[in-house]
Amino acid sequence: MIWWGGLLPVSEDLGQLAASARNDLTGGMLDTLPALSLSPEAGRAFQGQPGLMVFSVAGNPLSPAFRFDRAEQGAGYLRLISVAEGLRLIHELTAHATGVIALWTVLEADAPVRLHWLAAPVLPAPQDGEIIDIHGKWTREFHLNHIAWTPGIHLREARTGRSGHEHPPYVLFPGRGATNTQGEVHALHYGWSGGHRMVAEELPDGRRQVQFGHPWGAETRPGIRFETAPLLALWSGQGLNGIAATFQRDLRDRVITWPDAARPRPVHYNCWEAIYFNHNIADLSAIADRAAAMGAERFVLDDGWFGKRDDDTTSLGDWTVDRRKWPDGLHPLIAHVHKLGMTFGLWFEPEMVNPNSDLMRAHPDWMLGPADQIAGRNQMVLDLSKPAVREYLFHAVSEVLAEYPIDYIKWDHNRLLPVVDAEQTRGIYELLGALRRAYPKVEIESCASGGGRIDAGILAHTQRVWLSDSIDAIERLQMQHDAALFLPAAVIGSHVGARRSHTAGRVLPMSFRAWIAAQRHFGFEMDLRTLTDDEATVLKAVTTWWKANRGWMMAGTICRVDSDDPAVVAEVQVAADGGRFVLFAGQGETSVQILPRPLRLAGLDPDATYRLRLVNPEDAPPQSRGPNALKSGGLTLSGRVLMQRGLMLPVAWPATMWVVEGERV
Repeated sequence: MIWWGGLLPVSEDLGQLAASARNDLTGGMLDTLPALSLSPEAGRAFQGQPGLMVFSVAGNPLSPAFRFDRAEQGAGYLRLISVAEGLRLIHELTAHATGVIALWTVLEADAPVRLHWLAAPVLPAPQDGEIIDIHGKWTREFHLNHIAWTPGIHLREARTGRSGHEHPPYVLFPGRGATNTQGEVHALHYGWSGGHRMVAEELPDGRRQVQFGHPWGAETRPGIRFETAPLLALWSGQGLNGIAATFQRDLRDRVITWPDAARPRPVHYNCWEAIYFNHNIADLSAIADRAAAMGAERFVLDDGWFGKRDDDTTSLGDWTVDRRKWPDGLHPLIAHVHKLGMTFGLWFEPEMVNPNSDLMRAHPDWMLGPADQIAGRNQMVLDLSKPAVREYLFHAVSEVLAEYPIDYIKWDHNRLLPVVDAEQTRGIYELLGALRRAYPKVEIESCASGGGRIDAGILAHTQRVWLSDSIDAIERLQMQHDAALFLPAAVIGSHVGARRSHTAGRVLPMSFRAWIAAQRHFGFEMDLRTLTDDEATVLKAVTTWWKANRGWMMAGTICRVDSDDPAVVAEVQVAADGGRFVLFAGQGETSVQILPRPLRLAGLDPDATYRLRLVNPEDAPPQSRGPNALKSGGLTLSGRVLMQRGLMLPVAWPATMWVVEGERV
């Protein structure tokens, strides 16, 4: 790889470009510098991490020396084929119209071999700047780690059998001085839901490489063909927002298959934090009445409707309606929900099984991993490499979808896998693919204890992700901000939670909770019967605003704002045609300075003029007593002024979200 960056001039001499990358030699080195190729080879004295580790079936290491054989190419497509004795190594590159290049590696063998490691095509990392990878945990997902390059390896490996809360498969390489709005940034995303291994390495000679692939040893069986997941690569000359815009567009417009692309994203209600396992038709009907009155358009019944599911110790795997709670099945509730003008969704966790279940008693051999493994949330994992398991789950879910008019599934995944096995991931893709073909109009949400499985692999089979089990608005402010580097607004579920957060214990005002949810795919998750009249008025107003703007917001671009006040987290959502925007500026804590600093916007046309309006001046605290222009009326300013000098917002208490609409004049 001799170039990873912006478009080169048509006249660029690629031979000269390749020649310009040749290194000198000095003392203490071999007489030839081993190549940093698309698959660095251990057998050629390469001093760094090799791109391939392969063994015979008996376990003997193989050191193939590949030679380039041929190239095959088409429109936006290139395949490079190299051969060694009995082996073929294929590197494939596809340039998508969204601006992303997808790369993957295939290894083929004439006779079975064992694969320990196969990297997607290896790329050179830039020489300046830093590494930004992603860290998280349950209820605190998608936070950015800033790491300096040093000689040697920076290794992150997710071995939990899913993308992971801990370090999902994304990395950014911002150049020195890059910000949200300027500078060079390289980025990678490994589109695989079964964990990953990432190596960012600085070699002794100063070259840098970055590798992505399945976790070490994830291919547990001998085979004659292995392939990586696609590695999505892109470059931006407009800072982190250039990366964000491309990733958002690629996932929304290419990766995801929408059941009905013309349908507006519906206002979502989920009952989990309202009732947990305590299902009864009277309470749920009353909550549905309230949800519809607040503007909800979809009602989702969460965990507790099946088997004998009164807590999390039983019944996973037994996907039949609990007749103790639902003597007439789910029909009465669904009929009531439909009468209110809402569609109906249902929670499943098909990949899991409780030891206390009819399924586990009938099929103990269907459990993944050793018999003496540690349980997680009182549950085990079903082995999806087994065709019988996939067939059972397909029919179990299908029977429910066939009996009831369901347009949405919340598909959960609440424990770590006991072993690392790529067959498990291929199994879930096959199961989801079969269900999507059978029920193409049903939307599926990927939830894994919140944000434990969010990647392009799972989003090729689903349409929504649950970013975090925390809907505490303070936590969500930063999580949603950082996740926007990779995920579009249309796929991120964000719900207005209870007055006191169920995961953080904070008590936050309704306006702040509602506007945080309105940044993404908007919904509610609380017992709506507990709302005060004032809270209901605010919630209904924000819901009405979101419905009026969702069409362009869900198809637009989220641009992160470089805030000079660390207490303020801000973004601008810009319509696809650039004709309008909304600024969300969240005051997460008390500022150090007395008055707000100017907030420089992003993503606007510098030569356009915009008419601005503060949507929620009523959220100004008593201490805001000066002549701020937005409080008393609108402003008309150029994009250049808004992006270079910035916008003066009113004073705000912590847990305030200012919302400013802009329309191009």
